[in-house]
Amino acid sequence: MSLNLTDITLTYPDGDSRLTALDNVTLDVPKGSLAAAIGPSGSGKSSLLAVAATLITPDTGTVTIDGLPTTGMSRGELTDLRRHKIGMVFQQPNLLPSLTAAEQLQVMAQLNGRSPAKARTRALDLLDAVGLADLAGRRPHQLSGGQRQRVNIARALMNKPTVLLVDEPTSALDHERGAAIIDLITRLTHQQATATVLVTHDRTHLTAVDRIAEVHDGRLLHPAQS
Repeated sequence: MSLNLTDITLTYPDGDSRLTALDNVTLDVPKGSLAAAIGPSGSGKSSLLAVAATLITPDTGTVTIDGLPTTGMSRGELTDLRRHKIGMVFQQPNLLPSLTAAEQLQVMAQLNGRSPAKARTRALDLLDAVGLADLAGRRPHQLSGGQRQRVNIARALMNKPTVLLVDEPTSALDHERGAAIIDLITRLTHQQATATVLVTHDRTHLTAVDRIAEVHDGRLLHPAQS
């Protein structure tokens, strides 16, 4: 398994007591597969993604990334793990306005120590994979919302992550563009062989995912093959 969450419980302080965000959650996502975590707002989806990204340490349970248990890792070790093993796609692309589409990706690789020439080649290959080869020189204001989200996805894949975590990528898009983004994520998951978790409240685009897990009140209910 490329991503394994085992018996994860996460609580937050809530006055004199604690609020349970995740309650004994277990989720396995194999390499090259896409799991969708669905549920209403406040159900625990974002907490699930934050724990999987090692941004939050759970009260109990184990997160394993590409065979590496993260329990006991230092803050620096977790940062290094995220840099090399985890790609994250946020709701808003948050692209740097002064950089072209290709440069948005190149920065990620250069931060990881890759040479500028190799970073450029990888960036152009990924932009081609997401259908933006002809727009590599455009800046964010010259791209549509769907195109910016495609750059966002390509950027998350720049350092060849084992795990891809995607947070509500269609929330700011219309139905047609949203469906295209989910199709793209599904295709890239298989092509890039990532273990992908997609968090969403929208069931309408999930016909092609490998697994759907419903999140309600911090519990993962009825995980099943789609």
